[in-house]
Amino acid sequence: MAASLQIAGVEERLTGGKFYGSVLGKQAVGGAIFTELSHSQPRKLPAHSHELPFFCLFFGGDYGEKYGHRDVQFRPFTFSFRPAGVPHQDEIGPRGARMFGIEVERGWQRRLQDCSGNLGVAYDFEGGELLWLALKLYWETRTPLDPRDLQIESLVSELLGSVACKPERGTAAPYWLRRVKDKLNVEFRDRITMDDLACEAGVHPVHLSRVFRRFTGMGIGEYAHRLRIREACERMLHPQHSLADISCDIGFADQSHFTRTFHRITGTSPGAFRAMLARESLTSVAFLCPRLS
Repeated sequence: MAASLQIAGVEERLTGGKFYGSVLGKQAVGGAIFTELSHSQPRKLPAHSHELPFFCLFFGGDYGEKYGHRDVQFRPFTFSFRPAGVPHQDEIGPRGARMFGIEVERGWQRRLQDCSGNLGVAYDFEGGELLWLALKLYWETRTPLDPRDLQIESLVSELLGSVACKPERGTAAPYWLRRVKDKLNVEFRDRITMDDLACEAGVHPVHLSRVFRRFTGMGIGEYAHRLRIREACERMLHPQHSLADISCDIGFADQSHFTRTFHRITGTSPGAFRAMLARESLTSVAFLCPRLS
């Protein structure tokens, strides 16, 4: 639900990437700063605001927040959004707290202005599609990534579209969707970006992300990952290609990222998949490789 926020006596404005608590991991990618935090001791944090608008995924423990006339106690696996400059005060309970912050950098904020996007309203969510998008971002950002990773960019744009833009209308797929898919089908090995795809479509990146998921059933980054993994499956038929070479050739930042994505899509590791290929007849490959639909 949305809320209008005010609190008196704010003493500190936290810059991008800064939070109270112990930082377990942090990286900037896809136009956002991702920070995993923990609090081990109960405490009341100083009243403060944040320089950047941010999402917060609360994993568990005891965590409450006061802002405006509201006093919110968060349940595990709840998700919230707070605009930049919103004063609030947090309190950590006896069990501590663990959370994951997603701060929206100014590049995205400027781009949202082009489609009249508004990041000035606070929201609290319990479950729903945004929670799963946040969990995907958490798992994807647990290892180092390229700063313009397409999967992260597309997931962030979907989050922003949900809190910043009006619902999309229309039931027919737009004419530009085929061009975007064709571009992905040809260039999925390259470091393609949301701006590249938006330029091809002639629409705003946030609009592109929302329409793409509505008509394909998946995000743009997921679509590109499936193309890459299908390519990897075919390359594994040739023993001379090492897994490290395959991961690099098809566009992953490193072998760890490739292995994690491969397991998520196929349900097994690249090494186990290659061993299975060695045991199976070549006619089985079409059934072993992940489908794009």
